[in-house]
Amino acid sequence: MAASPLQSVITSIGRVLLGKEHQVRLALACLLARGHLLIEDLPGVGKTTLAEALARSFGLDFRRVSFTSDLLPADLTGVNVFDPGDARFHFQRGPLFCQVLLADEINRASPRTQSALLEAMAAGRVSVDGISHPLPRPFLVIATQNGLEQGGTTRLPESQLDRFLMRLSLGFPERPAERSLLQGEALGPGALQAQLGPQDLLELQERAGRVHASPALFDYLLDLLGRSRDGSLSAYPLSPRAGLGLLAAARGWALIAGRDHVLPDDVQAVLAAVCEHRLDGGQAGDGGQELSRQLLAGVDNLR
Repeated sequence: MAASPLQSVITSIGRVLLGKEHQVRLALACLLARGHLLIEDLPGVGKTTLAEALARSFGLDFRRVSFTSDLLPADLTGVNVFDPGDARFHFQRGPLFCQVLLADEINRASPRTQSALLEAMAAGRVSVDGISHPLPRPFLVIATQNGLEQGGTTRLPESQLDRFLMRLSLGFPERPAERSLLQGEALGPGALQAQLGPQDLLELQERAGRVHASPALFDYLLDLLGRSRDGSLSAYPLSPRAGLGLLAAARGWALIAGRDHVLPDDVQAVLAAVCEHRLDGGQAGDGGQELSRQLLAGVDNLR
């Protein structure tokens, strides 16, 4: 598989999100790995822009929901509405029935609403009045989160954090990129044309899952998981789901690079985004990578 189709997506998104190619590649690897993405950062740095640009680049149905404190589960999932014409209840779908959902300020919503989103993220379906309704494929949640120091926020529980394959922080743009932004050189997400289609994405996700990982690569992953569990690094060791996610993200990163096999460099490239929010229990969202660096250094020293 040549890297050109995916490179065209990266180039396209780079026209609206200036100077953030590494974060765009991580978000794309997350999408290829069928994972969900959590972005924590200050307002105005491009979180919504990234979500919409990613959806438009693949021609995906995009919805945005503000997770306010009064948002109810039914506001997400939908409700059964009685139709007097045929004396039956009909399911009216909520905004969750899309391909890319931007859950804006996710940590302002109530635990009940969080649980409704958790089912969608974990199982690709929603349950209303005991009936399950499948969500479209592909399905991706991109959630933004405010810092815990801001009013009205609550820390996401570990079970929900673990459902996000990656956590990113976009940060401020570098000076040249911000100059281009001030000069009006960035496009709006609405100006983007689809580079690939939803079916192309499904095929790429299948292809990413088949990227070869050698026995030595599996040993490397097991060393990282074992190091996180020896009690010396964090109170939140990496789960088996985290290990599967790390492998899937590394495969996605390798596919973006145009390779059919995973290298340790691929694992290292995605490690902080996949593991830091698990290792720190969601307590730091400033893009820090200290625990991931310690994890890598501890494994490298043993080898």
